[in-house]
Order: sequence, then structure tokens, then C-alpha cells
Amino acid sequence: MSTQRTSTPGAARSGRTLRRWRQYLADERAEAAVYRDLASRRSGEEREILLALADAEGRHAAHWEDLLGVDVGLPRRGDARTRVLAFLARHFGSVFVLALVQRAEARSPYADDADATEAMAADERIHGEVVRGLATRGRARLSGTFRAAVFGANDGLVSNLSLVLGISAGGAGNRTVLLAGVAGLLAGALSMGAGEYVSVRSQRELLEASTPDPEARSAVGQLDVDANELALVYRARGMDAAAAEAHAGEVLSGLAPEPPEDLDDEHEAVGTGLGAATSSFLFFASGAVVPVLPFLFGLTGATALVVACVLVGLALLGTGAVVGLLSGGPPLRRALRQLGIGCAAAAITYGLGTVFGTTTA
Repeated sequence: MSTQRTSTPGAARSGRTLRRWRQYLADERAEAAVYRDLASRRSGEEREILLALADAEGRHAAHWEDLLGVDVGLPRRGDARTRVLAFLARHFGSVFVLALVQRAEARSPYADDADATEAMAADERIHGEVVRGLATRGRARLSGTFRAAVFGANDGLVSNLSLVLGISAGGAGNRTVLLAGVAGLLAGALSMGAGEYVSVRSQRELLEASTPDPEARSAVGQLDVDANELALVYRARGMDAAAAEAHAGEVLSGLAPEPPEDLDDEHEAVGTGLGAATSSFLFFASGAVVPVLPFLFGLTGATALVVACVLVGLALLGTGAVVGLLSGGPPLRRALRQLGIGCAAAAITYGLGTVFGTTTA
């Protein structure tokens, strides 16, 4: 049974308190709408889970309605964060939205608010875990391609900026820098695409070689019950001898079915070779073109280098923030990490170009 915390009676109806309660009410209604919008784009179990979360937010909204009573006032809009989530949920409904909702649930103020019940605070914590579980399914589906995309984009940004800075520091002219940047873009994108294809194909082949042979199950019925060699299979898969013997005996006697074992989930997380290669190629190229843009638009010298560094810095902040959001981590910290790594690599290359470069005639 939920416990209602008690607040200070004298402050219960202050204008500030009423405004806070009204905002909570608006936010709960908006969050319920977000879950319903997400549910409308799902089916089966995921849809049921999201609708159950919407019902829970509705119960929270009813709590604030009861407290407000006649002071409920006109309907208010949810805060800016919730409105953005609602827009994304209506128009996209992707794992990106679930990742944002996961972070939003983690920031619930109810644990520190005396006017919210302990059950409500607990609900919000559990909601975060429910959404984390739903987001994890989507992350598993896109992890292979997403890894290739993030790696490709960052590699393109950092490597081509380093190349451009290094050649410029060595005294090369603008035309040489531009040609080198375009060559680096094409060579890097092709190399990344080919490397990702080989890497993912090799990983999938390795997983497939470890997948239990489905044909072997047809031999279970003909095994010698006394010898019980099926136990060796389970011991090879990691069971201790006693547990393997017991489980094999149950399978042979018909008390326990032979579990269907496959590595579909692992294959899904790895992605496909063609998908990873295409993603890596395109995102490397999109990242590598950024430091070349100032030279393509006619900028020269220090101005072109400064503009290139600024553009790459903004792109690194963007990719880092996206990684942070999708991983459920703090986007600002991830963005600054990406920026710091990219700047360090570019600075080292520029320094080496300055030290070892020669001025062309």
C-alpha cells in the first residue's frame, strides 16, 4: 500500500506549491501521452508495456489532481523537455526517443518531494528500468551498424583534419591540401568500408561455427540411456558434471525438452557485413568531407584551418552527444570526450607537420 508523505500544512496551499503541483500534473499528462504515442508505433508485448507505463503516469496525474482539487486551474503544457519528447515520439518513435525517455525518468524529482508518495518515487525508478529494457532491444538491433557509423564518422573527422593540418603545417599550398584531403576521404572511406565488411563477416562466421547443429537433436532419441553421452554436450557448454548428468537424464526421459539454442541475438547485435560496410563508408566520407569544406569554398591559409577546426569540433560534439543519448549516458560528457580526443590527435599531427615539414617552392 502506498504511503503519502506529509508536507507542512501552512505551505500546502501557497502559490509556489500550487504552481509546482500544476507543473507536475502537466508533466505527468504529457509523459502519459509520450508513452501512448510510442505504443501506437509498436505491437505485441512492447505495445502492452508502453500502455501500462502510460496508465501508471495517469495514476500519478490523478494524485496531483486530488491534491489540487478546486485549484487545478486550466490545463498547462508540460515542460520543454517533455514537449520535445512528445514531438519525437509522435514523429519518430525510435530507440533514440526511448533513450531520451530513459534519461527523463532518471531525473524524477519525486524522491525529494514531500508531496509525492514513496510509491510514486519508486514507480519512476522502475519506469526507468522498464524503458532501459525496451531501449536495449532497439540498441541490440542497431548496435552493429551504429558502431560502424560512429566509428566511421569520428575516424573521418579526426583523420582527415589531422591530415589537412599536418600537410598545411608542413608548408603545402592550398591546392595540395585540398587534393590530399579529397584523397584521404576516398582512401579512408574505401578502407573503412572494406575493413568493416571483412570484420563483421568474420565475426558472424565465427559465431555461426559455434552455433549448435540443429541436426544433432534428431539423434537424441536414439542415444543409449545408460551411457548418457548427451551429458557430455552440456558439460562442453559449461555445466558441471552433476548438473549435466541430471539435465541430460531429464531430456532423455522426456521430462525436460532440449532447449532451442541459437545465436540469433548475437548475430543481430553484430549486424551484417554489407550494412556495416555501407554505414562505415558513408559516415567516414561524411566526416572526412568536413575539414575539406573550407578549401572547397575558396578559403585559404590560417582562415581555412581555423574554420576547419571549428566545423570538426562542432561535428565531434554532435556525434559525442548522440552516442551519450543512445547509450543512456550524459550527452555533454560524451561530447566533450569526443572533442578532447579529436583535438589531441589534430594537435599532435599539426605539431609533427611543423617539426618535419618543408616549405614547397
